[in-house]
Amino acid sequence: MSELPGDLKYTKEHEWLRQEEDGTVTIGITDHAQSALGDLVYVELPEVGQEVESGGEMAVVESVKAASDVYAPIAGEVVAVNEELADDPEKINADAYGEGWIVRMQPTGEDEETMNPDEYQEFLDALDE
Repeated sequence: MSELPGDLKYTKEHEWLRQEEDGTVTIGITDHAQSALGDLVYVELPEVGQEVESGGEMAVVESVKAASDVYAPIAGEVVAVNEELADDPEKINADAYGEGWIVRMQPTGEDEETMNPDEYQEFLDALDE
C-alpha cells in the first residue's frame, strides 16, 4: 500500500483532486484505482473547454482487464488535459499522483463528497474487510 499524498482530496470513486495556486483543480485516479485496473492501455480524455457536471463522466481509462469511467468530483470547465497519456497511458500506473494526472479544471462549484487522506485510507481499509 502506498502512502497517500497529504495535499490531495479523494473521492469514493477513487479520484484525487489537487487545488492549484491559480484556482484550477488537477484531477487523476488514485494509486488504488490504477492498481485495481492493472496495466493501462488507453485513456479517453475530454475536450478542453468541455463543461462537466459534478459526478458526470469526464474520461475513460482502459486496462488489459477492464474499462472504467472517471467521474468529475467537481463541476467545472476542462482547461487542460494530459495529452501525454494518449501515447503513454502507463504514466498513470507509474505515477498516479504526479505525471499521471488526467485533467485540470476551472471549478464552477464546490467539491461535495471529498475526503482527506486519513478519511480515504479508512474508506480503503473498510473495502478490504
